[in-house]
Amino acid sequence: MSFTVPNRPSDVFERRESAVRSYCRAFPTTFVQARGATLVDDQDREYLDFLAGCSSLNYGHNHPALKSALVAHIERDGVAHGLDLHTDAKRHFLETFEHIVLEPRGLDYRVMFPGPTGANAVEAALKLARKVTGRERVIAFTDGFHGMTLGALACTGNATKRAGAGIALPGAEHAPYDGYFGPDVDTAAQLERMLADPASGIDAPAAFLVEVVQGEGGLNVASDGWLRSIERLARNHGALLVIDDIQAGCGRTGPFFSFEKAGVRPDVVTMAKSLSGLGLPMALTLIRPELDVWSPGEHNGTFRGNNHAFVTAARAIELFWSDDSFQREIERKGAHLGRRLREIAAAAEIATRVKGRGMMRGIEMRSGALAARVCAECFERGLIIETSGADDEVVKVLCPLTIDDAKLDAGLDILEQAIAAVSASVHRATA
Repeated sequence: MSFTVPNRPSDVFERRESAVRSYCRAFPTTFVQARGATLVDDQDREYLDFLAGCSSLNYGHNHPALKSALVAHIERDGVAHGLDLHTDAKRHFLETFEHIVLEPRGLDYRVMFPGPTGANAVEAALKLARKVTGRERVIAFTDGFHGMTLGALACTGNATKRAGAGIALPGAEHAPYDGYFGPDVDTAAQLERMLADPASGIDAPAAFLVEVVQGEGGLNVASDGWLRSIERLARNHGALLVIDDIQAGCGRTGPFFSFEKAGVRPDVVTMAKSLSGLGLPMALTLIRPELDVWSPGEHNGTFRGNNHAFVTAARAIELFWSDDSFQREIERKGAHLGRRLREIAAAAEIATRVKGRGMMRGIEMRSGALAARVCAECFERGLIIETSGADDEVVKVLCPLTIDDAKLDAGLDILEQAIAAVSASVHRATA
């Protein structure tokens, strides 16, 4: 039996795709091509991409060296799907990761392939912390985001996302993140006092789960001293320190790992998003060797062996992280980005402050509604950019780290024009 696809005038996305779709509502066009920091739609209109797969494309769309490595692997009939079998692609990735990423930083981690998503990496970390310590509770932090599966969601702060679970989300306590009560309140000291008080109602934790920069939470940044205090608390209370580096890792804040500057040594690190380098699904849970107490198959997944992602991830690490030149370039661009955003914010009545670190920065608007209007205005002018924060009040720049200076400034010019247009509209409405 054969079928012919009917030529229907109606939109198949509206007709067949679930209502859960979100990004496409903000950017209502159909994209057909992507390269570097540019997306092209089916009307041949080009857009600068300051979303970059929500930091899944730190090296841009279709980087030619990564694409060539993948095509060569496919053309020689290299293994595509391998469960957790040993393959040459996995071996090369592990050797590259060991030699270029771990050893120069003095880090000794076992590499766990938990499945292809960041949420899966977090779930594995939570399960392992509970298995190692024999405890249930995990201390997460206000405004944190760790994924949409139930364990990760229990550690997520956002009420709207939590409500989607439809059931109670046990197993986590939420403590105030650095700066939650303002710059003069030491929330790590508060937490230390509560953990030392047998009447505080907080049980001894299995782990502390923390982001160095809260990507979905509004680009809140933990200070180096605060992170070191949380590490000390974990050590003193027999808990694991788990750093969620899914959005902030792979160079987004400058170094390969976001926690390097603070000098902390996490027990467990979760990674995903830009790890594969080409947008292919891939995640890691990095574990100190003495904590690797899994039984075979105790946490598994059918797609934990994405060999295509191993190929592109290894090539990305070789290309960008064999020395410190790429990190220095990110730091240079990040400083420029910060200066431009501060100038834009200072000139706009609807903006309040600049937030973030490195190439993970944004401008906080006076409301989520204003931030949404700014993003919509940007899209009309050819820039794709999104919001974050508890009320979606922060317009967040996540352009590829490889973006050239001219395109970076062109995108920032559009952002400046969009904010000015929305500011002028607000001014007219209130005059």
